[in-house]
Amino acid sequence: MNKYFDSFYYWWKNIDKFLLFLVLGLFLLGLFFSLVSTSLIASDKLDTKSYYFFFKHSVYITLAILILIIFSFLNQKILTKFSLFLFVIAFLSLLLVPILGIEVKGSKRWLDLFFLPRFQPVEIIKPFFIVALSLMLTIQNKRLYFKYFLTTLILLPILLLLIYQPDIGQTLLIAMVWLALIFVSGINIFIFFIFFVLVGSVVSYLVMFLPKFQYIKIRLLAFLDSSAANNYQAEKASDAIINGGFFGKGIGEGTLNSRVPEAHTDYIVSVISEEFGAIIVIGILFLYLIFSYKVIRKINFLNDDFSKLILVGSITLILLQTFIHVGVNIRILPTTGMTLPFLSYGGSSIVSTAMLSGIILNLTKRKLD
Repeated sequence: MNKYFDSFYYWWKNIDKFLLFLVLGLFLLGLFFSLVSTSLIASDKLDTKSYYFFFKHSVYITLAILILIIFSFLNQKILTKFSLFLFVIAFLSLLLVPILGIEVKGSKRWLDLFFLPRFQPVEIIKPFFIVALSLMLTIQNKRLYFKYFLTTLILLPILLLLIYQPDIGQTLLIAMVWLALIFVSGINIFIFFIFFVLVGSVVSYLVMFLPKFQYIKIRLLAFLDSSAANNYQAEKASDAIINGGFFGKGIGEGTLNSRVPEAHTDYIVSVISEEFGAIIVIGILFLYLIFSYKVIRKINFLNDDFSKLILVGSITLILLQTFIHVGVNIRILPTTGMTLPFLSYGGSSIVSTAMLSGIILNLTKRKLD
């Protein structure tokens, strides 16, 4: 018993408590917005089951807190091995999507196995992709660009599988994280520019000329033409933000949830803005910036390049995903179906964010001499 108590004591003593409580606070904020925006007053007006989303979201949050504690508790070497093992499992799950995946609105992105409820494999891949990538980029090899070649070997199959689904949003997100990490690792700027142009060219070709990506082309054209018929969701989200103003319409007074089916996932910022006002959204974004700043400060005190790359990749992923989500909501970016880390409803997204947060908390712990 004393052994377990001592282990918990050392974990608590060395964990960055500010980051821990900030992460927990963001998760609980997501649960709160799920309660007041999809379960109470608004759902009564819609005559639906009042607490369905809240109870489901609370289960995900409970699981998320357990996951982040476990990941932050592990020894760093064990964490690395465990992450690589889970990366392989998640990649194999992604391979099953074209065969066993569930098709929703023309895209196969989810698995629904008898021992595991519906989940999105790419969400689980993201945190462990960063770990695997960071490990490869710290390999010591006399061949200068050997490690970059290795990273492309794990990147390309993931991108091809995502393209097949199709999921252009996650494809771009993972490609951008990869570009950020190889840039930070010290690659020649000319080689990096070639990589950047190559990725941009391939994505542009896919969107413009392949029928499978016709929906992305339609979204892009709709984004450029505000009068297009395919702008319904974006227009309603934008109207919700405008109607909410600076201080919001009040709890349960928003209408976006009844107009847009994915409001509590892809448009959570608009839901929050409509009911609580732009001031609350600004405050939430400020929390993301504080979180990122605190982690980046921690990087300066680390001597381990492997840990540094993981933290850079993790923060890049969170900030990029946040930027894309907010950009779609305020209509400076075309619709991509991207969730907001910590706050959006959705089991796969919450679990993925919890794993990433656990890894961050693990690597930012105070190291014992």
